[in-house]
Amino acid sequence: MSYSLEDFCADARASLKDKAGADARQIIKARLERLLTNADFVAEHAGPKAEAGIKTIHRDAETGMNVLVHVYAEAKAAPPHDHGDSWAVYGQAALHTDMTVWQRTDDGGTAGKASVEPAESFRLEPGMAGVFEPGQIHSLSFPAGARFVRVTGTDLKTIATRRFDPDAGTVLEDKGVSGVAKT
Repeated sequence: MSYSLEDFCADARASLKDKAGADARQIIKARLERLLTNADFVAEHAGPKAEAGIKTIHRDAETGMNVLVHVYAEAKAAPPHDHGDSWAVYGQAALHTDMTVWQRTDDGGTAGKASVEPAESFRLEPGMAGVFEPGQIHSLSFPAGARFVRVTGTDLKTIATRRFDPDAGTVLEDKGVSGVAKT
């Protein structure tokens, strides 16, 4: 029997209840990679016939965890951003996503201003997942037709997140947006 979305959600819930912080997220990462080997799951939620857009496929009332599927018809690049006080685990379902982790180089002392620079880059290929801790700044880009699953610690539409513009040296706080959809 294949590892299902229901199996993943049950394992993720148990991990969040039984483990602390980064340890739980590493388990979720490993389980998401396992879920992405289920061809039926990928075909149903992120296959060629999946509707373009971002769809929440699970919201856990007990832990606050959300599972979203991102299907993009066009190539896209999301600017450096964070998920506020939430964490995120991205798992690639189709094509690839290039991820960049950014570090803040200023002291954060001036409202609306921020200096960030790239610290690390990597590519997620199908079946691979990556973890972003609360407040960790990252950006992503992907080709037309890319599809991925994103697991978050909460509904990002309910918390403040930040978007950075490295060229302008600015940071904007957003509330009520999910991060990746911005261009």
